[in-house]
Amino acid sequence: MILRLWQSLRERREREALRRRAIPDDLWKRTLVRYPFLQRRDAADAAELRRLTSLFLDRKEFDAAGGLKLGDAVVVAIAAQAVLPVLRLGLARYDGFVGIVVHPDQVVARREVADDDGIVHQYHEVLAGEAMEGGPVMLSWRDVRSAGAAAGAPAYNVVIHEFAHVLDMADGLSDGVPLLPPELPRAEWCDLLQREYAAFVQRVEQAESAGDDALLDALVLDPYAASGEDEFFAVASEAFFVAPQALREAHGELYAMFSRFYRQDPALEMTTPRAHAGR
Repeated sequence: MILRLWQSLRERREREALRRRAIPDDLWKRTLVRYPFLQRRDAADAAELRRLTSLFLDRKEFDAAGGLKLGDAVVVAIAAQAVLPVLRLGLARYDGFVGIVVHPDQVVARREVADDDGIVHQYHEVLAGEAMEGGPVMLSWRDVRSAGAAAGAPAYNVVIHEFAHVLDMADGLSDGVPLLPPELPRAEWCDLLQREYAAFVQRVEQAESAGDDALLDALVLDPYAASGEDEFFAVASEAFFVAPQALREAHGELYAMFSRFYRQDPALEMTTPRAHAGR
């Protein structure tokens, strides 16, 4: 009885949220045209993506920085891309944070790092996005907006990248290992991820040593993925959703494992073949 009442209350709250944050048909169609990788052949998946986008908008708080105006087109574009990775995992995966801060362009962050001798070094880092445990998630609107343009390899999507980090940090660690389902053992995940990462690092180092920029540009994954297993997971997640056919061809085992984790097969589910989105 209590369970039925709780389910009824939850369903009523969701209906109210969907009414509050209903997305107009013309805006949704424009969003799908601008970001073709969001399109799905299956009508149920397409409807679920739109439903989750509305619920995401109702649950999260958007803030603008640097004079950016947060119009409906901005927040819907971000929300739709953010919910794509959890289309079959559920929005509860994002319950650990609320805030999203959107800048008009990339930002410069001041960093500090201590070396082995305890000496603190300061440097500046240019960021298109950043996800922190507990939030907020920071995004550059210029980078979000450009994600819909076909511009060659490697695959790039700042929203999916940062929200992959959110999934990764669900256990308090940023290590490329999200919360896995029982049917996908942690040992199996770690073994394959580490092997793929090590091989990718080797390819990047060989290309950089040879000064072969063409080889770097031809990689499905951005060379930034070589900076750590956490970044490898986030960058590979970008490719999984934005350039799935290319990822499946270049990293077949990794694609298959990601398909088991995300419970999606974008190479089959996208309505049309998708060119790589460029940085």
